[in-house]
Amino acid sequence: MVIFFGTLGHVFAGPTRVLPPPSAGEGTLRSRGGEGQRDHFGYDASLRRNHRTHASSDEARVPSPVRERDRVRDATSPEKPGPSPQPSPARERGRVAACATRGVTIVAGSLGRDRHILLLALALLAPLPARAEIEPGDLTLTVTAEFNGNSAPFAREMVLLKIRGVYKQPILLEEVVQPSLANFSWTQLGRDHWSKTKLPDGQSAIAFDRTVAVFPHHAGEFVIEPFTHRLTVNDVGERRVVEVRSKPIPFPVAAWTASGGGPDVKEPWWLPAGDVAVTDSWSPDPETVKLGETTRRIVTLEVQGMVAEGLPPRPVMRTRGILTFAGPVTRETLLTPSGPVARATYQWDVKPGVPEVIPLDAIAIPWFDTNTRTMREAEIPARQIGGGLPDREGDRAPPPVPSPLVAAAAALAAFGLGLALIGYGTGRPRLRLSAASRRALKRAARAGDPAGFRAVLEAARREAPELARTWQARPDLAAPLAALDRAVFGTTGAPVPDLPALAHALSRFEFVAAAPGPDRLAPLDGPAR
Repeated sequence: MVIFFGTLGHVFAGPTRVLPPPSAGEGTLRSRGGEGQRDHFGYDASLRRNHRTHASSDEARVPSPVRERDRVRDATSPEKPGPSPQPSPARERGRVAACATRGVTIVAGSLGRDRHILLLALALLAPLPARAEIEPGDLTLTVTAEFNGNSAPFAREMVLLKIRGVYKQPILLEEVVQPSLANFSWTQLGRDHWSKTKLPDGQSAIAFDRTVAVFPHHAGEFVIEPFTHRLTVNDVGERRVVEVRSKPIPFPVAAWTASGGGPDVKEPWWLPAGDVAVTDSWSPDPETVKLGETTRRIVTLEVQGMVAEGLPPRPVMRTRGILTFAGPVTRETLLTPSGPVARATYQWDVKPGVPEVIPLDAIAIPWFDTNTRTMREAEIPARQIGGGLPDREGDRAPPPVPSPLVAAAAALAAFGLGLALIGYGTGRPRLRLSAASRRALKRAARAGDPAGFRAVLEAARREAPELARTWQARPDLAAPLAALDRAVFGTTGAPVPDLPALAHALSRFEFVAAAPGPDRLAPLDGPAR
């Protein structure tokens, strides 16, 4: 609009300077005085006289009544020099009308000369087509269900929903509206994560990630309704609320068809998981406990791919000859990059009631492997109470005097045992980590610290190199140890092995192979020649 009015101003301003003086019939009030005096239109009197001198001879010869009247009036009543009188309202309206008539005539004549200027102004003022700031594909939201083993889950089996949004527009405010999930239990794992990402075409975008664990209640065909992400974006300088919706997801839940177990029976406890690890610790060792003393047993159960609410209740520990006092049960859910890990800690105080050795049977914990889709068993190991150290009262009593027959029998037995040791050896020796190393490994495993676990393991290797060689010879231990080294010393993001299970495996007794040889009994008379 500035260009348009400027152009019109230029058109009107230019020709105004060359307007001809008004004719005699337009009611002009003249003033006397010569050069420098102007009429009420602002024209110099000399310019008016010059204009009259250039008038045609016909115009000069034709008398004008108005001009004659003015001439007579000037001759009879000469005006005094001074400023021109103010025009009357009627004369002013006539002057404005005359100027408007001449202005229209001038503009009409000037449009031909300034046509290109007007066309340019109109082209610049033409309305431009509206362009949308948000285009299709700028805001996308996807929800992916991660089914274990690419198979339909069973009831109460965890499935992770990965919610991901990719947005090319700056986000001012946001809110996720979740569907009702009527046939599922669910929990959000961790906080929402915002980051910058690169699209395949090289553009930069903002990425939004959320993980939700869902647990179907029963078998059937279900649908996960769309999630909605309500965004407030900046659209051409204005705040605009946009709702981005995901697509619905089919969610089939399979029925259990095996003969025993399953999610619909009360016993055994239905435990679907990716892995299960059991840690058993005693304080003090149960073999050293005497009649009337108490030892505390703590069993830790760690389950991958499960939340704490899905863990089984405390196992039943009943054996003849002992008194057990059950302690509190603690449950917690740990969030890891590979998913949730549920941990339960069961505690008992055990006191022997009889002086003899009391065996404790192993306790089996059945669970369903969601990766291989098979049933498996974890085990709380068997132990014994008592039978470790002799009675302190017997240590202080003097030893009895053996009879000659008993002494001879003992000597003969010792001689035979010596021959057996020389000829056949003592069998394979057993090695085990020290109690301090075992406790340090378990602490690092519970803390989820692979670097600390690796440091304790390195000290144990220096302490027992033969035990370390035995670990490397076992394939079931060599693979997780190599994975631990990759997680600590390799590239970022390498998977961490199951530290509690690895600590439990490294704390067991290991049999060391005897040195090979064709003949372990040396010749009595020296080597043959």
